[in-house]
Amino acid sequence: MEEIIALSEKVVVVGRNEFLTVSGTIDTNLYYVERGSLRVFVLDDQNEQIVRLGYKHDLVVSLDSFLTGKPSDLYIQAIKKTVVRIIPKAQINNFLQEEANRTLWIKILEELIVLQLEREIDVLTSSPRERYERVLKRSPQLFQEIPSRHIANYLRMTPETLSRLKKS
Repeated sequence: MEEIIALSEKVVVVGRNEFLTVSGTIDTNLYYVERGSLRVFVLDDQNEQIVRLGYKHDLVVSLDSFLTGKPSDLYIQAIKKTVVRIIPKAQINNFLQEEANRTLWIKILEELIVLQLEREIDVLTSSPRERYERVLKRSPQLFQEIPSRHIANYLRMTPETLSRLKKS
């Protein structure tokens, strides 16, 4: 992972509630979160649906746009003041000229895809309690970094349901 992070060309500070990228734009950057937290979401009939949360040491990307070079449907927004390293796709492509580096890149992409697939299956097949317990076990720091209303949205439950689960 350090090899990918070293490809960053600049570090930016994104203020609370500021957008790193918005729907309808082409975004071929990979973002490494040094400090703070981000949410990746889509708008569904004017409702925000969080598809990913990123915090310290996470890679965050508008994967649809990154891979295709077409406009993304995703928004990436800072939940709080966040420091990110920007890694342009061109830097990654140069890095991938070496065979050994391709193996690392494939591993990173596999991780991103597996995380997303696990989440989709979880949302479709698990109860709110099971989703809460799984996230608590897998990412306990999430509850320190991210406001409950965003976690509830991410877990596809109301903030009240999440509150009840936390108390029980």
